[in-house]
Amino acid sequence: MQGPDPVIAHGDDDLLTRKEASAFLAQFGIRMKPQTLAKVWSTGGNGPPCRHIRNKPYYPRGVLADWARSQVGELKSAAPAAAQARRHG
Repeated sequence: MQGPDPVIAHGDDDLLTRKEASAFLAQFGIRMKPQTLAKVWSTGGNGPPCRHIRNKPYYPRGVLADWARSQVGELKSAAPAAAQARRHG
């Protein structure tokens, strides 16, 4: 059984620093150091969206949670058939 949703404990509009966002993402099994969040932002990578206030990045808790959920795939008991065919072909 899963614990309470980490978003519900706080407001969706709460703004998190990169350090706080890093810790928050870990609750979803996503490990991204604050430096990694900075890098994916600066390189246009597929990182979570953030809002800048006076040139400092902040991550809205609800947006961050939605992004994290979009990164986590469904449980699978085996690799897709196409991947298995490539390995055995």
